[in-house]
Amino acid sequence: MALRPIDNALPISPDNPRLKKHAKVSIQTQKRAPEVGLNDENKAPLPQPVDASVDYMASENLEPFEDPESNIQSLVEGLDSKDWVTVCGSLNFVRRFAIYHSGLLLPVLEKVMLVIVKAMKNPRSALCKTSIMAASDIFDALGEKLLDSSAFDQLLLQLLLKASQDKKFVCEEANKSLTALVNSIAPLPLLNQLHGFVNHGNLRVRAKAAVSISNSVSKMGSEEIGEFGLVSLLQMASDLLNDRLPEAREAARSIVFSVHNAFTENEKSNPRAAWQSFCETNLSTIQAQSMLKVLSSSSQ
Repeated sequence: MALRPIDNALPISPDNPRLKKHAKVSIQTQKRAPEVGLNDENKAPLPQPVDASVDYMASENLEPFEDPESNIQSLVEGLDSKDWVTVCGSLNFVRRFAIYHSGLLLPVLEKVMLVIVKAMKNPRSALCKTSIMAASDIFDALGEKLLDSSAFDQLLLQLLLKASQDKKFVCEEANKSLTALVNSIAPLPLLNQLHGFVNHGNLRVRAKAAVSISNSVSKMGSEEIGEFGLVSLLQMASDLLNDRLPEAREAARSIVFSVHNAFTENEKSNPRAAWQSFCETNLSTIQAQSMLKVLSSSSQ
């Protein structure tokens, strides 16, 4: 069954009365811009058609399918399309399935995740943003089930990269998606996925990873923090305190407070001395002093 364009991924056409006034400029632009394939992320972007051909529908405005079982095959076919508008439409199908019929996505989840990752790499902003919105709806619907996907690490990296870029409307959408991720997956398993990215060579990726880690740690109790590792979090925060970006340093301070609270929870006699000893045992002298300054500055 061929995939029908849906309301939030309408090709511009002079026959479409809703978009007629835009038809002339859109068609002329498309003639100047050859199709950009999904694998072109490492090439210099070509001039692109205007993004007016895609509407970005809010999740609450998407509707369920009347017959979702019969539409799942159309979804798979559309995701394989070479036409970017068709892929956008299919990604919006993914969003509708995620919100209303998430169980039907599970058998094709791996394929869906790979297409989302590939679309995020695409230089065409409309396709990239639509894929990020699809990721957010999948996070909300499936949560920790996504951790079983072999593409999850790739998806996480792409979100961190997109949240780090200069194109504002893509960057904002990626930040929303990272927030949805933190809110939909339990802190401990998500932390196990995120912690490696604080050593990424891209300082912006490090900062975005640090923020997501900080948000996850702030939701953890002392037992969960202890299960992940107080020392590991302490050393991670210590490294981030010296990062070049203020965003990473602020996230590090938040992690320090969480670790401190978890550590001193059962230290009734002299928690300050116990915390100082803990820092000096597991960090260099300079790093330990930095940790103590974080807490002392907050109490002033």
